[in-house]
Amino acid sequence: MTLAPAPSACPKAPRDHGGGLDAAVARWGGARDAWLDLSTGINPVTFPIQKLTYADWACLPDAAAQDRLTQAARTFWNVPASAEVLAAPGASALIAQMPVLAPVGRVDIPAPTYNEHAAAFRAHGWQITDQAPSARVLVHPNNPDGRLWSAEDITAPLTIIDESFCDVTPEASMIGLATRDGVVVLKSFGKFWGLAGMRLGFAIAQPATIARLRDMIGPWAVSGPALRIGAVALEDHDWAAATRDRLAQDAARLDALIDAPVVGGTSLFRLYDVGDAKAWQDRLAMHHVWSRIFPYSSRWVRLGLPGTSAQWDHLERALAAPGSDAHA
Repeated sequence: MTLAPAPSACPKAPRDHGGGLDAAVARWGGARDAWLDLSTGINPVTFPIQKLTYADWACLPDAAAQDRLTQAARTFWNVPASAEVLAAPGASALIAQMPVLAPVGRVDIPAPTYNEHAAAFRAHGWQITDQAPSARVLVHPNNPDGRLWSAEDITAPLTIIDESFCDVTPEASMIGLATRDGVVVLKSFGKFWGLAGMRLGFAIAQPATIARLRDMIGPWAVSGPALRIGAVALEDHDWAAATRDRLAQDAARLDALIDAPVVGGTSLFRLYDVGDAKAWQDRLAMHHVWSRIFPYSSRWVRLGLPGTSAQWDHLERALAAPGSDAHA
């Protein structure tokens, strides 16, 4: 029997994100590997992946592997003793579940910000408004402008604090607030450690909230390879400290290269006011450098960081090329 598609199953336009390099290659040509993709805020110098075991791939993840990852996360982020940690297959998987934690109502998501939060709440019937909200989402630091929030900004019974980019500024973390009723702190592994394809994220909240989320995502949500790599990475505090120093230096280097005012950002991505964002992106794309622009701003361009000397040289050549006014 052939089932007719439900009305809601009609194709929708994809939401605006970084990446999309295939489309850029299709338009401007060149080999994909010859492009420099600066459209995301992912660390280009990844955590070194250690050797995996046969059991990591072949066996269902056991309790010991899950406990090791959870303890590593608890220690790395200084999670309060009365809060619990849940690992999941990416922060996006957790974002999709956040609207279920409270009755459908009004949610305040200060814009501009990462658009998956609004998409998740809309999909569950919530109204997005700053008028008397029963839920609030704070992306901390915010994407794309790097805005930081504070405890005084937690003004709704359910507050989601998305700290996907906060590992570059751990002193700004609001992890201590995860003990409060209705507060959920989200962490992304892929950004800071540069392993976005591994799909690993974390929710940190009161035990009752974590129990609900655990039931929602089901058993064995995190793969064996992700459990091992994530635990080893979170246990390597020296790598994290050295990486923060390098990212800060590289972000300053990028700012010095770009002849445009800095609007904000973090040390993983920088946001510039370039005047004509689309023209600026096109000029860089002609030289196979891909950047990020936004549907809500005709002036902003966001750039991630090059990772190698060759990539820095590639960017400098693109900026200095005839016809480009992206560099003075």
